[in-house]
Amino acid sequence: MSLSDAAFPDEPSAYELLSWYAEMGVTEALDETPHNHFAEPAPLPAERGGRPALRPLPGRAPVAVRPMAAAATASDEATLGAQALAREARTLEELKAALATFEGCALKATAKNLVFADGNPEGRVMMVGEAPGADEDRVGLPFVGRSGQLLDRMLAAIGLSRKEHVYIANLLPWRPPGNRTPTPQEVAICLPFIQRQIELADPDILVCVGAPSAQGLLGFKGIMASRGRWVEYDTGSRRIRAIATLHPAYLLRRPLDKRLAWRDLRALKAALDGKN
Repeated sequence: MSLSDAAFPDEPSAYELLSWYAEMGVTEALDETPHNHFAEPAPLPAERGGRPALRPLPGRAPVAVRPMAAAATASDEATLGAQALAREARTLEELKAALATFEGCALKATAKNLVFADGNPEGRVMMVGEAPGADEDRVGLPFVGRSGQLLDRMLAAIGLSRKEHVYIANLLPWRPPGNRTPTPQEVAICLPFIQRQIELADPDILVCVGAPSAQGLLGFKGIMASRGRWVEYDTGSRRIRAIATLHPAYLLRRPLDKRLAWRDLRALKAALDGKN
C-alpha cells in the first residue's frame, strides 16, 4: 500500500480546536487578521546602490508599559482589600460571599466558577491544595477530577472520608488559565482568604497538599524535602499541627512516589489517634 493510500486520522473540527484552545488557556486572538507565517517573505525594495532597504517589522501600535512600581502598588492594594474583606467575615458562609464579590484577582475573570470548599467544615482535618483544575472549575468544587478521586481513595485507606472527617479547600479559589502555576502576586492576593478560612474552620490538623500550598501556608521550599515533617501553624486563634504531602496530580504522573504519600497518611492517622 502506498503512502497516499494510508489512512490518516480525521482532522479535528473547529469546535474541537476551540475547546482545546480554551482548555489550554488561549482566550484572545493576537491580531484582527490571520498571518501565514510559513509563506515566503516578500522581496525587500532596493536602495540606491543595489542594497536592500531596511523595512520595519510588522507589529501593533506602541503599548504603554505600566511601571513595575505601579503594578506592585495595584497588587498591594488588592491584598489589603482582601485582608479587610477576610477579617470582616464571621462565618464560612460570609467568607464565601465576600470572595464572590471580590474583584481584586484577575483569575476571577477567566474562571467559570468560584471553587470555595467541599467536605465537612466540622472535620478534624483540613486539606488545602493549590488551585482548581478544569473539572473543579466546571463543577465548582475542589478535587473532583482524577486527582480528587485518587485523594478520596487515599483518605479511605486510613479510614477517612471528605463527607465526615475532612474539609477541603485550595490556596486559590479560581482556576489559573491552562492550569498554569499561580503567580506570587495571585497567591499573595488570595492568601488572606484561605488563612481566614482555616481560622473559621478551626481544624485540629492542617494538611498542605502540594508544593504551592506548603510554601504559601507553611513557608516550605521544596516539597520532597519538607513533606512528612510536622510543624505548627498559627490559625490566628490557636496553634495547630500541620504537615505537607505530595499532590495527587503528581502521584498520577509518578506512581512510584505513592509510597512517600502513604507514609504521610500513616503519620496523619497516627496523629489523629494520638499516637504521635
